[in-house]
Amino acid sequence: MPNYRQITTVQAAAVLVSSIIGVGVLPLPLFAVRAGDAGAPLVTLLGVMVGFIGLLLITLLGMRFPDKNIIQYSQDIIGRWFAALGSICIIVFFSVLTSLAAREFGEVVVTSVLKETPLEVTVIVMLMLAAVSTRNNMTTFAYIHLFYFPFLLLPALLIVSLSLKNADVINLQPVWGNQPGHMLSGVLTVAALFQGSFVLTLVIPAMQNPRKAMKASLYGMLISGGLYIVIVIAAVGVFGAEEIKNLLWPTLELAKATSLPANILERLDAAFLAVWVTAVFTTLFSSYYLTLRAVSTLTGLKDHNALSFFLLPFVFIMAVIPQNILSMYETIEGVGRIGLFITSGYPAFLLILAFIRKKRGDRSHANQVDPIR
Repeated sequence: MPNYRQITTVQAAAVLVSSIIGVGVLPLPLFAVRAGDAGAPLVTLLGVMVGFIGLLLITLLGMRFPDKNIIQYSQDIIGRWFAALGSICIIVFFSVLTSLAAREFGEVVVTSVLKETPLEVTVIVMLMLAAVSTRNNMTTFAYIHLFYFPFLLLPALLIVSLSLKNADVINLQPVWGNQPGHMLSGVLTVAALFQGSFVLTLVIPAMQNPRKAMKASLYGMLISGGLYIVIVIAAVGVFGAEEIKNLLWPTLELAKATSLPANILERLDAAFLAVWVTAVFTTLFSSYYLTLRAVSTLTGLKDHNALSFFLLPFVFIMAVIPQNILSMYETIEGVGRIGLFITSGYPAFLLILAFIRKKRGDRSHANQVDPIR
């Protein structure tokens, strides 16, 4: 088996989970409550289902073209020039997504921890860390995600499970919320938090068995989606919908209100922030890596390492454009909803055309050519 096909199903699922769970964990309950009040868990569940549709489309395309990524097989399906336009949209969107995630990270850090540190410093440090980490091949990329996976998931589950002891079931009623007709915007906002799963288009060509990509997708979505739903249930159960509307980062407040048994730690917000920083790094790592690999594939570069620092100033400039936190979150919600056309609509269009035109990757060459080198 060629060296480049080394990623296992477990590694692929770990990449998905750590790419999805990121900076959006903190405001997630607020997004859901604004749309559904007490029905926030239902909004989150519907958002997870919409997010899974996009992941399902990417997985089906990857299994149909197991030796190529979306930049490559889109050329086979719709032609070189139309595919180039779609690829540019993907590059622009994920570069903007990277910049907004870095900006949100900076806002949380300077507000909660390093209050005397300039915002630009925290943003550029995280972007630099991501840029340095992207100078690796796909196998190392997967190993990094797998290494951080338990440090990301287990503490988050522990904190959420401990917080549930303070929850009140009455805060979660009615299950469908007070104004079900206003849920759509919240569902789309929650679904946008799963757009990091788009990185699977790079992972599938490097998998030992691309036919198991669907299993990795299911595991990845069950773990990340399940964690998101549990976080929203815990936050709404503890604080109530009306109180959450007054909190900027409800998940962080949930950690502050949670303690270990026997008061070993009276507040878990410090531990939670450490986990959250790891989650932000892995998400930024994936989105920036996806952007670099898309650019290198589109331009025909054999090595994406030369681009890692070249694109950094542009991403940093986009990160500091929003004037304040409110403007930042308005931009994040708008960009996320528009991005669903790229991460779900575009793959759906490609998959339909691939079926109509009977386009399929040459599976006999899947283990002979390294398409992502």
